[in-house]
Amino acid sequence: MLDLQCAHTTPIHELRAGLTTFATMAYIVAVNPLILGDAGMPREAVAAATCLAAGLGSILMGLLTNYPLAVAPGMGLNAFFAYSVVGGMGLSWEGALAVVFVSGLVFLVLTLTDLREALINAIPTSLKCAISVGVGFFIALVGFKNAGIVVHNPSTKTLGLVNLGYFADPQLTQLLPFGASPTSLGLALFGLVLTGVLVVRQVPGALLLGIAVSALLAVPLGLMPLGDRPLVGLPTGLGQTALALDFSAVFSFGLISVIIAFTFVDLFDTAGTLIGVSSKAGLLDTKGRLPRARRALLADSLATIFGASVGTSTTTTYVESAAGVAAGGRSGLTALVVGICFLLALFLAPLLSLIPAVATAPALVIVGVFMMEPVRRIDFGNYLEAIPAFLAVAIMPWAFSIAEGIAAGVLAYVGLHLLGGRGREVSPVLWVLAALLLLRYFLA
Repeated sequence: MLDLQCAHTTPIHELRAGLTTFATMAYIVAVNPLILGDAGMPREAVAAATCLAAGLGSILMGLLTNYPLAVAPGMGLNAFFAYSVVGGMGLSWEGALAVVFVSGLVFLVLTLTDLREALINAIPTSLKCAISVGVGFFIALVGFKNAGIVVHNPSTKTLGLVNLGYFADPQLTQLLPFGASPTSLGLALFGLVLTGVLVVRQVPGALLLGIAVSALLAVPLGLMPLGDRPLVGLPTGLGQTALALDFSAVFSFGLISVIIAFTFVDLFDTAGTLIGVSSKAGLLDTKGRLPRARRALLADSLATIFGASVGTSTTTTYVESAAGVAAGGRSGLTALVVGICFLLALFLAPLLSLIPAVATAPALVIVGVFMMEPVRRIDFGNYLEAIPAFLAVAIMPWAFSIAEGIAAGVLAYVGLHLLGGRGREVSPVLWVLAALLLLRYFLA
């Protein structure tokens, strides 16, 4: 229940904080349909599902915990959904939604039992940080690719797997992503500079403003044809994704590691955000623990299950909630305001689904920058920690797979400790996880 008195706040402070948080994370309503659209999902339906999942998830978080924490489909997890699970493994997006639904159920079970603490404690801090950094590189690579700044290099005379786009070699223009051109590449570079400046100047809603300006410029450039469709109104495509889950292939052995990856990334991302934002808001107790943390994780897992049901990838608690905390948010009313804003944004789904990839690509690159901060907590002077962390970070973008990066980090960590005579330092839970991941490669 909401309790403003115990949180030492007022409705005006909470309203301002909620609007601030929404402004900093509303970019997901435009970016998520672009990424999941690459998986073949209808973009207008994904925009609507994003608004619903973020709206109801944030409201649930506020009511269950009385914390100023907002929830929405997570960056990185949506890229994993589109490019690794659907694009890489060939699973249909309906099947991938079913995988997200099951991972939400697993997360729910872990939250309601002591297994959650066991899993969080089993993964070393260096790997937790590496997962965040690796996902950041992965997201940035998607942004560079969508912008046409980085393209595939087909040359067999060099070792380069990728190359810069048009400005590096005019002959590479034919390699730009579908629908891209030197004009769109220039717009993406402009958007990247603009968004970077707004972030440096700490302008509230910098990412959203960058997307909005780029989208407005895309219209006269012919990169965002508006047509005769209404731009505001009730979304019409939600029926294409709601309850479209296909469970037929979920429990094949190859997808078990995918479910683990979805669950682990969400678990660590949510736990890290909860501790980081709650510390800034002064919500931790004298032992550094967050009261009602289980309720927060419960809200997150229920939002994931609901989000998969209506047609979007895994939801998570957003680190952008810190912006609302900095603006004075201290209670669940902040999250409630964010949720209402997302539900109102539902009526903009037809417009948001038209925004081109070049307009959102700069935001992806800057989000990648945001996710670099945990690298400072990796001890690169300790090679038992540094090598597994590096492999996790490097393999995610180079193999274009978040799951493979997590697997490489876990296996390297366990293997180096075993061969280095320090196997006893590895927790039993991590041994079991490593065995499952290794078995997957032998049976794949």
